[in-house]
Amino acid sequence: MSTLFKRKLVSQICQRLAEPRHFIQVISGPRQTGKTTAVLQALEECGLQNRFASADDPNLNSVEWIRTEWEQARLEQNRTKGDFVLVIDEIQKIPEWSAMVKLLWDQDTRKKQPLKILLTGSSSLLLQKGTKESLMGRFELLFCPHWNFAECKEAFGYTLDDFLYFGGYPGAAVLRKNEERWRRYIANSIVEPSISQDILFMEEVRKPALMRALFTLGASYSGQELSYTKILGQLQDAGNTVTIAHYLELLAKANILCGLQKFSENKLQVKQSSPRFMVFDTSLMTYSHNASKKSFLENQTAKGHLVESAVGAYLLAKAREENFEVYWWRDRDKEVDFVLKKGKSIIALEVKSGRVKHIGGYLDFKKKYPQARCLVIGDSNCSLEDFLLGKVTFYIS
Repeated sequence: MSTLFKRKLVSQICQRLAEPRHFIQVISGPRQTGKTTAVLQALEECGLQNRFASADDPNLNSVEWIRTEWEQARLEQNRTKGDFVLVIDEIQKIPEWSAMVKLLWDQDTRKKQPLKILLTGSSSLLLQKGTKESLMGRFELLFCPHWNFAECKEAFGYTLDDFLYFGGYPGAAVLRKNEERWRRYIANSIVEPSISQDILFMEEVRKPALMRALFTLGASYSGQELSYTKILGQLQDAGNTVTIAHYLELLAKANILCGLQKFSENKLQVKQSSPRFMVFDTSLMTYSHNASKKSFLENQTAKGHLVESAVGAYLLAKAREENFEVYWWRDRDKEVDFVLKKGKSIIALEVKSGRVKHIGGYLDFKKKYPQARCLVIGDSNCSLEDFLLGKVTFYIS
């Protein structure tokens, strides 16, 4: 990872820490996207005095460790008499962490102790459970997404093809000249920890092998619709559609794979629709295919789905930031790759990816939803590269 490159998250953290103490700041996001690095860069840039404590030590298994670190931070803050920040990295690894944080935060609030708190965590499931159970009204969330094309181009010199194949995990960038090592990194540092530590450790999953098989199937079919019947047919010991839908929801919360729902104004039809698989980062798709960069990108159909997945991953990250929903749409043989919805505002996005498919779906969509705006990605007015670089603005409000 480039130690000099600073993501937008760094300035966002600085802005939050410069404010008076109102909320606990929680930094969450996918594994290996640079949350800790961003926090350390922000602390250095802001020049704030701080105490940095990491819960990454496997010997830590008690909430009393949190109390000890918090007490030390209080003492240091009292000595300095100025702004002071306690950072607890990977907080979700401490069992019952949220109840202790609530207790100590509320004590400081009553005593008017101006200690600022910043928590980080990789597991969205663990953080969500903790914040919802104990910290409602006491925290703000900053999301650390996968690196986008603009960041990878500036930090690592990625070409568009590099980004499509290798994706946005910064730690993997140095391995792109050795595809086997890169693939092992994605397997051992991203995929397996996301499933075993972020999902299986937190949720009761009766069929872990099915969870892993669903991820592999879904990632390899990213950009494509599969009915639940077809999914069940391709997985051994698959159980039922309710189980598959639940496991897919857990994979989405772990920021690795989701199933986009079909757009409809009928909410029941939305829930009953077949999912269109979508990875949160294209590296997860190319890893699952186990094909070389050269052979993958020379396959027009495979590259087409990869291009659509890159656009989908970009939109999923933007959706978190700008609070809109991402769907897809099809009516018989006409389809729209992505539909964005926020309130009553709708945008239809068609991606010219190079693969053979029915075209003109967005025109049919426009007839059915005349209030919708349409954007074609990949034509002379909006190139794929410009879109992924963030040069094409689309406002939805």
